[in-house]
Amino acid sequence: MRITDIQRCEVRPGRLVEWTLSPATVAAATALPEDSRPPAYIQESHIRTARSVRDDGLFVPTWLGTAFDIPGPVDLDVLQEALRAWTVRHETLRSGFRWAGASGDELRRFTLDPADVSLRREVVGDFPDADALVRHLQDRFDAVADALRWPNLIYTAVVRDDGASVYLAFDHSNVDAYSVHRIAAEVHELYAAGLAGRPADSRTPAASYVDFCEIERADADGIDSGHEIVARWREFIRRCDGTLPGFPVDLGLPPGGPLPPQRMLCEPLADAAEAAAFEAYCRPYGGSLVGLLAATGLIVHELGGQPVYRTVVPFHTRVKSRWSESVGWYVGGAPIEVPVDRAPGFRDALRAVRAELQANRSLARMPLARVLRLLGAEFRPTSPDLYSIVSYVDTRDIPGAERWAELRAHALLRVSYGDQVCVWVNRMHEGLWLASRHPDTDAAAKTMRLYVERLRDRIASVAHGSLPAVC
Repeated sequence: MRITDIQRCEVRPGRLVEWTLSPATVAAATALPEDSRPPAYIQESHIRTARSVRDDGLFVPTWLGTAFDIPGPVDLDVLQEALRAWTVRHETLRSGFRWAGASGDELRRFTLDPADVSLRREVVGDFPDADALVRHLQDRFDAVADALRWPNLIYTAVVRDDGASVYLAFDHSNVDAYSVHRIAAEVHELYAAGLAGRPADSRTPAASYVDFCEIERADADGIDSGHEIVARWREFIRRCDGTLPGFPVDLGLPPGGPLPPQRMLCEPLADAAEAAAFEAYCRPYGGSLVGLLAATGLIVHELGGQPVYRTVVPFHTRVKSRWSESVGWYVGGAPIEVPVDRAPGFRDALRAVRAELQANRSLARMPLARVLRLLGAEFRPTSPDLYSIVSYVDTRDIPGAERWAELRAHALLRVSYGDQVCVWVNRMHEGLWLASRHPDTDAAAKTMRLYVERLRDRIASVAHGSLPAVC
């Protein structure tokens, strides 16, 4: 599934239909008592960051979404029930937070019963112009899928005689990229069952991300400032000059300036054969992730001159199979330091990255927000991204992946404001796809263009056996 923004996901004209949680559902939520299960640290950090940035006078939308087609004349009643059943199946989507406590600064959870969840459908109208439709969808998603409100999800369909294009958006607190990639197949399955007159969802309920939050938080609260994990992060941050690492190249940002607008960059990196050859070459060292990080370390050393490439590598925290079908934000980060000035060859860099990941990957299971709290540092976030990332996911085994091209399926990112560089590389059946958001400056655009071109060249060199001994 290609990661992109809504401007690049091939929106076509049609009649727009919208679903939100019904007024009765919202009223039921208002009357709910507190759910004792706490927010995950990553959820709390996200919501507090959104509030901090908003208090500074800037609205920074950070929703995630998905887009996919449903062929044939669409039965909106059946589609509505499929969306409702899917929402009910994933408990985090019917759970939210309120500010509470004596100071009004504590986040308390509430969770709806499945029977109290219903959707309200509204026919918004006809949009003969695709650009106007894109602007409307983005504005609606910004307004509804917002970290500081609840409900913070919205479902839409653009209906035509030959089918419909479905666009769903969620505040990031309830979904990660893996969750978004699974949605198309699940909704299609529910819709097909509804058309056939079968029960909307006869499968075992998905494990609850809300339960995971409680378990993870209890584990995280069991460590203190003297724990080895905290000590390792403390030393890493010290070597990053007291902060978390950005992308070590010139982005054209003045020190202490306002949060800049961002730009999207997305395009193919390699075809299927090249992706397979790159994976085969890197497999003895840990696979394509290791290869991408090694290549990135060498490239940013060429572009920026830093002797050590420091970054935080995102990993999913679905370490038990019970969470594999669960919608939620299952992501942690592991710090790595690659001495690229002493690893000039690609194989040298591969070995260095492998050693760092082997030593540090387990740190991703401890929420970084908990570690930062224990460090006692004043990490008052001024950006929705604490650090820059390079992420890799092989999506070929996700249910429905073989139909993504047919269904015009996309994973959607909202590109708004931020001073970091975030890079996502997905391996699909068609090959490798890169998406990135970066500050919208001339310097960043030039640097990121060079980075992507050199990354593509390095992958091709590996795939075609022409990699030089020293890079």
